[in-house]
Amino acid sequence: MKILCVILISFLELIPKGHAFLNQLQKRDSVLIADQLEYGFELDSVKTGTEIGLSDYSGASNDTLTLVRNWKIDTLKLYKKSGMADIRGSVVLSPFEEGKYELPPIFVQRKYGGRTDTLVFSAPELEVRSIPIDTSTFVLHDIKGQIRYPLTFREILPWAGGLILLAAVIAGLVWWIRTRRRENEAEKVKEPAHITALRNLDKYRSDKYWAPEKQKTFYSGVTDTLKTYMEARFGVDAPEMTTAEVFDALKNEKDITPELFGETKELFETADFVKFAKHTAPDDYNARVLPVAVRFVTETYRTELEEEQSGNVL
Repeated sequence: MKILCVILISFLELIPKGHAFLNQLQKRDSVLIADQLEYGFELDSVKTGTEIGLSDYSGASNDTLTLVRNWKIDTLKLYKKSGMADIRGSVVLSPFEEGKYELPPIFVQRKYGGRTDTLVFSAPELEVRSIPIDTSTFVLHDIKGQIRYPLTFREILPWAGGLILLAAVIAGLVWWIRTRRRENEAEKVKEPAHITALRNLDKYRSDKYWAPEKQKTFYSGVTDTLKTYMEARFGVDAPEMTTAEVFDALKNEKDITPELFGETKELFETADFVKFAKHTAPDDYNARVLPVAVRFVTETYRTELEEEQSGNVL
């Protein structure tokens, strides 16, 4: 027979208050080794302001009966009108050896209004059993691995929904990017080369570019715009050619009059001097640059337009 020993506090007046309760936290027909049990008391109609003193069980554990949790006080019911409450106090014990245990009675010291008394709750007997094993038929088996249960549709559904939503978002983003790209490409295709060239040339319609420190930017912008237009209009790789190569490729183009050919070639040669030889062009020549470039674009485009119209008439 095992006995739980505790150190009790001093008590003045002992008042029997019935039986303490002993509840299994694991609901079974019998108490087995290592089960946990709640051992405690219930006290009704405790007045507000009452001080409760309990035995300290923290040092009472041993190898056969262990204190898992010390005292915990809960309020079961509160009576607002009378200012009283029903309370419940308990500890959690766990036995580690088979046999019968004599639990100590529960002493509750109650102090109210200068009066101190001690309530006594008698302890029930605790019988602990072990699972009987038939050694004649007992066979050792290997430890089984963790059981893996098949996934259910309810478990898969949130993940499948999330993947479908993510795929929809990605597909929508790809569609939007491709649509914007096609729209941008369509806008570029719709605009004729001569419109693009004239718009770019219009950026340099200011004498502020005639200043010596800005002439390189001015002549580079004008000639680069014309080279891009020449590539689209006449099919020559003008952006990758030198001035001599460009005009050698254009010398047989009937749509370019000799006068326009000479003025444009002179513009490119002057630009080469400005860009590579640190030449500074005079203002009277700078004033002629943009009109020559615009005239080259408009006259060659007009010739192309007239050829298309005459072809349609035929």
